[in-house]
Amino acid sequence: MITLFQALMLILNVIWWIMIAHIVMSWLISFNVLNLRQPMVAQIWYGLNRVLEPIYGPIRRFLPQTGGIDFAPLVAFIILIILQRALINNAGFFYGY
Repeated sequence: MITLFQALMLILNVIWWIMIAHIVMSWLISFNVLNLRQPMVAQIWYGLNRVLEPIYGPIRRFLPQTGGIDFAPLVAFIILIILQRALINNAGFFYGY
């Protein structure tokens, strides 16, 4: 059961870092530091979008339209933090205490 706990925490941490990379990259694209016409930048950007769209898509359906601001990453971060805290608070279940 310890392995299950560690695997779940690893998955949540990987998702965390992918979301951070996506957010930073979106800022760099918005401020014209990165250009989507560069093949490597475009490939990374579209890859990150494909990985995160299954997470952001259902969240966007529940959020109201806010124009140019996308709150889906913020809500996803909050959900991710809640999941991590729930796993940590229930770690005794995995360790058999």
